[in-house]
Formats: sequence, C-alpha cells, structure tokens
Amino acid sequence: MRAALAPGVRLLRALPRDSRYRGLTLVLTFLCYTSYHLSRKPISIVKSQLHPNCSALGVNPHNGSNSTTWCSWAPFDQDNYKELFGALDNAFLVAYAIGMFISGIFGERLPLRYYLSGGMVLSGLFTALFGLGYFWDIHVLWYFIIMQVCNGLVQTTGWPSVVACVGNWFGKGKRGLIMGIWNSHTSVGNILGSLIAGIWVSSKWGLSFIVPGIIIAAVGVACFFFLVEHPEDVGCSPPLHHVMSEEKDPEGVTSDDGPLGASGHSSAEHSESPKEPSEEPEAISFLEALRIPGVVEFSLCLLFAKLVSYTFLYWLPLYIVNVAHFGAKEAGDLSTLFDVGGILGGIFAGLISDYSGGRATTCCAMLVVAAPMLFLYNRIGQTGIGTSIAMLIVCGALVNGPYALITTAVSADLGTHESLKGNAKALSTVTAIIDGTGSVGAALGPLLAGLISPTGWNNVFYMLIAADVLACLLLARVVVKEVRGWCGYMARKRGFKQF
Repeated sequence: MRAALAPGVRLLRALPRDSRYRGLTLVLTFLCYTSYHLSRKPISIVKSQLHPNCSALGVNPHNGSNSTTWCSWAPFDQDNYKELFGALDNAFLVAYAIGMFISGIFGERLPLRYYLSGGMVLSGLFTALFGLGYFWDIHVLWYFIIMQVCNGLVQTTGWPSVVACVGNWFGKGKRGLIMGIWNSHTSVGNILGSLIAGIWVSSKWGLSFIVPGIIIAAVGVACFFFLVEHPEDVGCSPPLHHVMSEEKDPEGVTSDDGPLGASGHSSAEHSESPKEPSEEPEAISFLEALRIPGVVEFSLCLLFAKLVSYTFLYWLPLYIVNVAHFGAKEAGDLSTLFDVGGILGGIFAGLISDYSGGRATTCCAMLVVAAPMLFLYNRIGQTGIGTSIAMLIVCGALVNGPYALITTAVSADLGTHESLKGNAKALSTVTAIIDGTGSVGAALGPLLAGLISPTGWNNVFYMLIAADVLACLLLARVVVKEVRGWCGYMARKRGFKQF
C-alpha cells in the first residue's frame, strides 16, 4: 500500500508558482547573507585570545618568567594591542566601504548569480587564510592586514546583490515587515559566527576562521546552482513597482497585495517587450542616484547608526571580558544577545513603519531611546547577569532596528522611487550608495573605539551616544515631511467627515 503524499509536499504543491519561487529567493538570500556575517564575526571573538591575561595561567612554562604576555599571539602581544586590533578591523571596514561604492555598479552589469556566488567563494578563501595564520605560525601584522583588506573587498558583492534580488521579486506592499524579518540574517549570522568561533577560540583559534570560511564558500556554491534573479526567468509575474510609478513615495507604504496580483499578469504577458528597453536606464549615474529624495539623509543617518552597530560587533566581547571579567567563550556567547535584540528590533521597526508609513520617524524614535539606554548599559549593565542580558537585548533592538530598516526597506523604496520611472536596475546602485556611506561609519566606529578605549570605556560609550544623536538629527527634514503629511491627511479626513 502506497503512503499518502507528504504534508509538506502537498503544501508546496498548493502554493502558487510565484509564491514558491519567492519563498526560495527569500530563503536562499537569507542563507547567503547569514554566511557573510557568520564569516565576519570570528575576529571579535578571537581578539581576547590573541592578547589574553597570561598571568591568570600562571608562570611561563617555557622559561619561568613572570611576563604577562607570554601566552599572547605576536604581534598582538604589545602594550598597544588595542590600537592594533583597531587597525585590523579598520583594514576590513575601509576596504569594504571603498569597495561598496563600486560594487553596486558591477552588480547591475553582471549576472547577480555569478557575482554573488563568486564573491562568497572568494570570501571563504580569505577568511580561511586568516585562520591558517595560526597553523602556519605567522606572526607578522601585514599578513593579517592583507587578508582583512582582500576579504573586505570581496564581501561587498553581498549586500547590493541580495537586496537587488529580493527587490526584483517583491513589490512595495508590506515590504517593511517582510524585509525586517528577512534582515534577521545579519543577527543570525553574528550569533552563529560567535558560537562557531567560540568552540575553538581557547584551543585552536585558527579553526574559528577556517570553519566559517568553508561554510560561506559552500553556501556560495548552492547559490550558484539555485538562485533565480528575475521572476521573468521562470515565467513568474514581476512585482508592480517595476511598472507603476505613481506609488513610489518611500514615506507612504499603503499598497495592497491584491492589486499586485491582479495587475501582475498583464505585466508578465508583455514582459518581453519592456525587458529590452529596461536595459538602458541601468546607466543611472552616481549623482542621479544622490538626487533621489531621501538618499542623502538616510545615507548619512546610516553612517552614524552603523558606526554604533559595528563598534558593538567588533568590541563587545572584549568589553565584556575587561569589565565583567568573563572568559573568552562566555563573553562571546553573551555578546550574541545583542544580536538577538537586533532581530527583534528589525522586525519591530519594519512592522511599525509599514503601519505608520513613516520610515524616518520610526528610525528617529528608536535612535532617541537608544542613546539613554547605551548610557545605562555602561553604568549598570554589568551589575548582574540578569541585568546584562536584559540590557543587551534592549540595546541591540534599539541600535540595530534603524540600521536594519534603512538597509532593507528604505533602500528598496528609494531604489524604486517614482523619479526612476520604473527602473529597477537602479536598486543595486542606490543600495550600494546607502550601505557604502554607512560602511564609512562602520570603519570609523571600531577605529575610534581602538583609539579611545585606552582612556576608558566610558569615553567609548560617550562617542556611541553622540553618534546616535547625530544619526537622529540628520533625519530631521524627512521626519518633518512625514509629520506634515500625517497632519494634512488628518485635516482632510476631518474636513471630509464634517462635509
């Protein structure tokens, strides 16, 4: 007797063809960018092992000296080890920031599948080469700097590619919520990277890099075999925002999924004819992208928001080790709670911005609350394990919520703005400009933390709080515009009721 068809298979067959491919695109791009962040995280975990407190291990077993750095990994066994760590982070982040402005241009002119999978395989190679420095007994700074620079350059293939791919498949309806959930790949990758790196950090820290390198390369191979760049490639309906231009206001997300489905068939039937002319608008210039309303404001806001986020990404485990006196593995595990909060913050920001139609206002409100919470975390966050857990989750949500919203839904909104007249090919360029500007802040944050931390961790947190305030102020013009829009809408609504 033959068994009935598996429930999961029956569910897949019941879903429309478009939904199946959209789901595949979301899952695959989610895994891709999860692996990108998974391969970036180990450096923050391994720092505490490159320059540990050797006195806790006793006397040097080799020569009986009382040196406090005998167990450190040269060249990070010097008194200026924090500055060296900052230089190491900065090598990656500066290369990433510079490469990001160029990456969007390549992403529009090369097949996304080749570009993304090739970048992932190369990223896996350079991540593994960093870890091989342990097994090859390399103690020269330039080797680790070069690996960081090369990895920073190839990792720029990721973000413009996955956002453009998701933007090709999804219209504007409920984009904030969908991309808020999807953007949890950043925090999931950080969490997995911390846990995987923590397994070998105290024994053979080279494996903390080699294993994530193998993982991202393997996901890149899967991307090459399964990624579908455009709905038209498999006979699915393209999203409405590529055709309709009158609903491209990035500050009003009120479109419904129903009309998307209703009008999608007609656009799919004629997809061959508009496909050819749609190639021409891809030559959108850097300056033309900057002229899109909101691009400059959100880019500069992201610069300071990402400065805060990446300072936590690279320095939080070391801060916990120094202040709370946990071991390297325990500090790495505890730091994942910041990313757990980031997942919740990204979803919350997307949901609220969809409901209110105010992307900038949502970001600004979270940034305003984040500043005092950062102050409180530095003051009372290490007084108890329960307090530390709660504060890390709350701070992660408030810091990463605006960051997640700007890099996903806001970038996709601006990349399909009405001024582009349906040119979806501009998605990579706009996304690269926004994230590239943010990456400048990502490079500055860890660098400043490395320079300021010798003067005390309090000063590092003052710097982070100031960055949060500046990020909020840079969105003031867009927030005023949104508030005026709401006031005008309410006035018209009251007038209509009176009439």
